[in-house]
Amino acid sequence: MPRTRTLVLAGITAAVSTVTLTLSAHAGPPTPNERAADRCTHPAEALDLTNWKLTLPTGDDEDPTEITQPDLATFSADPWFRVETDCAAVRFRAAVSGVTTGGSSYPRAELREMTDDGEDEAEWSTTDGTHTLVVKEAFIALPEERPWVVGAQVHGGDDDVTVFRLEGSSLYITDGDDRHHHLVTDDYELGTQFEAKFVAEDGEIDVYYNGRLETTIDHDGDTNYFKAGAYTQANCDNSEPCDDDNYGEVRISRIKVTHS
Repeated sequence: MPRTRTLVLAGITAAVSTVTLTLSAHAGPPTPNERAADRCTHPAEALDLTNWKLTLPTGDDEDPTEITQPDLATFSADPWFRVETDCAAVRFRAAVSGVTTGGSSYPRAELREMTDDGEDEAEWSTTDGTHTLVVKEAFIALPEERPWVVGAQVHGGDDDVTVFRLEGSSLYITDGDDRHHHLVTDDYELGTQFEAKFVAEDGEIDVYYNGRLETTIDHDGDTNYFKAGAYTQANCDNSEPCDDDNYGEVRISRIKVTHS
């Protein structure tokens, strides 16, 4: 039976391909989206990933896969890190069963800020200069039982300083261990794109949502860096089923860091 199904599908594919070729002969110039779809095969073609490295929920226990430049420029890993076909955004996915880092019990498909074209890890002070991250993103999927995912953050030393964290339909900005420091909205719908922005200077971090200042975090530290992606706050101990189909996912269409 499976063999019969394969043959039927192959026939359909051939028929569709013939029609497509016929139409293409009479079609006009390709649209921008068609041109993008033709050329965009890696996430680095949709986002500027020059000064980032990637951590994936794959690899060995407490030793997840890390991709750095220049490899990141031509890297993708379906379904964990992939570009949309129209080149409009990049999808980050972390299943509850994924590999974690040694410092966390939760899996991530997440970018970590770097410097010098991706060669060195970024590390900056909140009291020296101005440091800004702008991310346009949307939460796409949440894990079962514990539907919590972090989409963007300021990290300092060994712990996060402040993050955008979705719990069900409630979107929070955290302050250290206070995960409910500031409620942005209790009516977030999956797939809704928003702009997250952190501005760190003078020992403070201003946090914006869609251009509106939501809260200010006091933080005096010199080992800070930005992160963005899908950091799923669930694992096989608190979320079932324990498999690749139970995951958090975030869609990022723009990411920009500036230091001045």
